[in-house]
Amino acid sequence: MLRYHYTITGTVQGVGFRPFIYKLALELNLYGFVFNDSTGVTIEVEGTSNSIDNFDKLIYDRLPPLAKIDTLLKNQIEIRNTKIFEIIETKNDSSKTTIVSPDVKVCDECLEDIKKDGKYKNYFAINCTNCGPRYSIIKTIPYDRVNTSMNDFQMCKSCEEEYQDPLNRRYHAQPISCNDCGPILTLNNKNHLISDNPKEIYTQTAQFIKNGKILAIKGIGGFHIVCDASNTQAIQKLREYKHRPFKPFAIMCKDLNQIKRIVKLNQKEQEILISKEAPVVVCKKIKNSDRMLSELIAPKIDRVGCFLPYTPLHHLLFESLQNPIVATSANLSGEPIITSKEEIVSKLPFIDYIVDFSREIINAVDDSVVQVIDNKIQLLRAGRGYTPTVIKLKKKIDKKILAVGANAKNTISIAFDDTIIVSPYIGDLDSIVAFEYFKRTVETFKNFYDFEPDIIVHDKHPNYETTKWAKQQNIQLIEVQHHLAHIYATKAEFTLENKEYVGFSFDGTGYGEDKTLWGGEIFVNDERKYHFKPIKLLGGVKAIKEPRRVALSMLFEKYTLDEVLALDIDTVNSFKDYEIKMLHNSYMKNLNAPLSSSVGRIFDGIASLAGLLQIQSYEGEAGLLCEKNYFNDSDSFEYEITDGMIFIEYDFYSKTIVTQFINTLHNIIIDISLRENKEVILSGGVFQNKTLLKKTTKTLLEKQITHHISQKVPLNDSGISLGQIYYFLHHL
Repeated sequence: MLRYHYTITGTVQGVGFRPFIYKLALELNLYGFVFNDSTGVTIEVEGTSNSIDNFDKLIYDRLPPLAKIDTLLKNQIEIRNTKIFEIIETKNDSSKTTIVSPDVKVCDECLEDIKKDGKYKNYFAINCTNCGPRYSIIKTIPYDRVNTSMNDFQMCKSCEEEYQDPLNRRYHAQPISCNDCGPILTLNNKNHLISDNPKEIYTQTAQFIKNGKILAIKGIGGFHIVCDASNTQAIQKLREYKHRPFKPFAIMCKDLNQIKRIVKLNQKEQEILISKEAPVVVCKKIKNSDRMLSELIAPKIDRVGCFLPYTPLHHLLFESLQNPIVATSANLSGEPIITSKEEIVSKLPFIDYIVDFSREIINAVDDSVVQVIDNKIQLLRAGRGYTPTVIKLKKKIDKKILAVGANAKNTISIAFDDTIIVSPYIGDLDSIVAFEYFKRTVETFKNFYDFEPDIIVHDKHPNYETTKWAKQQNIQLIEVQHHLAHIYATKAEFTLENKEYVGFSFDGTGYGEDKTLWGGEIFVNDERKYHFKPIKLLGGVKAIKEPRRVALSMLFEKYTLDEVLALDIDTVNSFKDYEIKMLHNSYMKNLNAPLSSSVGRIFDGIASLAGLLQIQSYEGEAGLLCEKNYFNDSDSFEYEITDGMIFIEYDFYSKTIVTQFINTLHNIIIDISLRENKEVILSGGVFQNKTLLKKTTKTLLEKQITHHISQKVPLNDSGISLGQIYYFLHHL
């Protein structure tokens, strides 16, 4: 007989890990115990050598669906001759390092339970250890009911029996509840209660949607704004109310078959749609998909974001719905997702009806958005299902580090021991409400891990709200350049230690070492060796919203004022003559015309010159339209690289200017990769362009050039906080 002590870290709390160990021990005639503590799970088992060997193997082979083991330490100890195996109470100590789990979709077993007679029949908040809310309801770890918003609900006798039975699927499922003891579902008209009868609510809500009404429906991490996705009139109203003329809406579909009637799906996209994370998957529309959807769902572009019901409430509603529904985050522009009925009433007065329930959302979390490129997932927005994201380091660190990220698409990251944890998507910090949400998220992660940073890492941009906030804290500060942070986010995901690399960091704009706006940078071993010839952004920030200003600046590079005024192209025709003269004066005298090497801004200018749009209604619109207007053609522009600066010889009259530009970017990347003969890293929001990335990675593979692109962490500015920490760890 032998006895071993195990210490296991990772995602091992609130995921059915202890009952899994209990059942395994009973099956293998092992004795001992298992308990949660603030670092993870501790186990002792006593039995024959053969049984313990099988135990070690089956821990990994049969791991519960939501569990993830990061480390497993095993030590032989003295036998105790015990004759039982038991689950004992959580052991608390001052060190908190266990990982907070993401929220995941309702499992198939629970969906079966809501169809059966009994306490779970038609229950909108059913869950078990394999599914349901986690991050959104937790206040601190360890993940016990007392530390969640379910502490407000006393379990009925039946639920308590299931909760305490190690052989039950709901053993220590902290949100366990049923129709008899759980949160109350309500249907409201503003502040007036219409019904608290669940079955009545499902049918009435579905009828309101069919009748063209706009509703707010509570999900796991916040409210969705919902309406019939085939009802053009309802969607037009929603666009007017939200001041969102063209930005695409995500749609929730009844099932996978319905999605297949709307978009082209490959096997990988299907797998992701039905995965436990259940994100929004951006796919290419098929012809005639508008028969099921209003043309206003995703106007002017050839793709749409689809996802499946992920809560029991969604499934119960779809029993009375046949059409897909718009399901977009309920918020004001530039503000975080709304989590309470009171906020819906005060901020979104156009909402006709509200479906609410009485379980509080402690931590707001948006839906994740992904796309698939070359059969690999690419996260565009990391939220529900995927976050908090955990990156394990190869060795422990002796400092606690907080990275506060960028101003747009913000996330924060914390690092301690051998772990980096990246928060869910916070958003753009352009409003007071959004910045309060940022500060609240910092406090949330401090509370989770009793975390007080020794060091704060921030961007170099002096006007970022995150930079200003960092400088107000009485803590050691470290600055990291924005585009190097992009590169290091990818290095962190793959825990790359190599110093020899060539990194392409292409994005919108970020603060450069020379105090200009960078965005088309190529680093070799951390040194900026190449960059695109800077262009002047006429009107500064205004040029980001008006691609025609970028295009005009590109024209001023090549032509005189009179020659530009004589051009008969869409860019020029979108201005009045006096406006062009005024902007030319700004260009010549450098008045509010900052220099930028940004590839993202060049994309904007190309979209204007191609006549695709002159003013953007949402970020990235120009890029999406460029992708739609790419044709399989090998033609490209001439370019030269002189003293590290890349000059492109554009043909502004070309009818295939978009195709030629994307092909030219591809050629530049391959050219420099071959010159430098090092591992390649591609990062920054521009590489969310599927066409550019697919074309580039295909050639890199053909040329047998090792390359890395983030998958678990967005390539856009949501990855900056992770990159800031990883850069710091490798340099300071």
